[in-house]
Amino acid sequence: MKCFVTGASGFIGANLVQELVAQGHEVRALIRPGADVRGLQGAAHEAVHGDVTDKSDKLAAAMRGCDWVFHVAASYALWLPDYAPMYRTNVVGTQKMLKAAGNAGASRIVYTSTVGCIGLPKEVPGQRLVPTDESAPVSEVQMTNHYKRSKWQAEVAAREAVMAGLPVVIVNPSAPVGPRDVKPTPTGQMLLDYLNGNMPAYLDTGLNWVHVRDVAAGHILAAEKGKIGERYILGNADGNWTMSHALEVLAEITGLPPVKRRVPHRVALLVAHVDEWMSRITKRPPRAPIAGVRMAKHRMWFNPGKAIRELGLPQTPPSKALSDAVEWFRENGYVKKPKG
Repeated sequence: MKCFVTGASGFIGANLVQELVAQGHEVRALIRPGADVRGLQGAAHEAVHGDVTDKSDKLAAAMRGCDWVFHVAASYALWLPDYAPMYRTNVVGTQKMLKAAGNAGASRIVYTSTVGCIGLPKEVPGQRLVPTDESAPVSEVQMTNHYKRSKWQAEVAAREAVMAGLPVVIVNPSAPVGPRDVKPTPTGQMLLDYLNGNMPAYLDTGLNWVHVRDVAAGHILAAEKGKIGERYILGNADGNWTMSHALEVLAEITGLPPVKRRVPHRVALLVAHVDEWMSRITKRPPRAPIAGVRMAKHRMWFNPGKAIRELGLPQTPPSKALSDAVEWFRENGYVKKPKG
């Protein structure tokens, strides 16, 4: 198939391009001018320079002749001095991309959402926490930060496109880790903080860890087998880990000392407020955004069973995902060398 990929220089996008090329597909990649394209090294592709907020007719012309369109591009940040560009990219950009893909005649459009748009498990004291799936009730009111809210509005646009007759399939990745996290993402930065000895303590939270290559494969499977209008959690059935467990696994992988000190959420939230106040002055991103601390209060555990059953989503062990991420960061100069 001939494929068009937005956000191709990003973490998921670069791994998707690599996987598409490995499977023998042709790739046309939309890349913003000046983007860091190290994640695309070694993958033959046709680069088209532009932005998802360009005019729809220009985007349609760029993707004309492509069978599948993967709209992966997004502004992913838990703090920004101005959130207007985030909504412009995530919401307006998605609306333009969907319209353009429809006008270009794509046979499948895969929109990359997030598990942030899936309802969280309800925490009942003394009861086992049951990971939620795509059917969990949720509304925009529960989108507690600008990133989640903008992605929710973009997912609504994707569902409206389905109602208008476009062949859209929605995928909701959980917490991907692995190679080619060039920027890095907030999750990747957490791993780097640990590797570089910048994590004196941790917040008690829970994530669904998934190998980024499985997420990339899931996008392709969604194009091949996904039902139009459906959404699929791209996660790992064995990846619902507490942060303390993830750090224990990281200690085993790396041989570095484990992080044993846990910070109460109340303290972390106070620090985050001070941190963001300082960021307004320095214009530098806070190390602990308020949005991140608030999200960490919940176990973000999900059930990817639907994607496993209907798509055949691969299930690489989460420990392998963490190991591959550590290896890539070390090999690419992200980890400081020990003194001596």
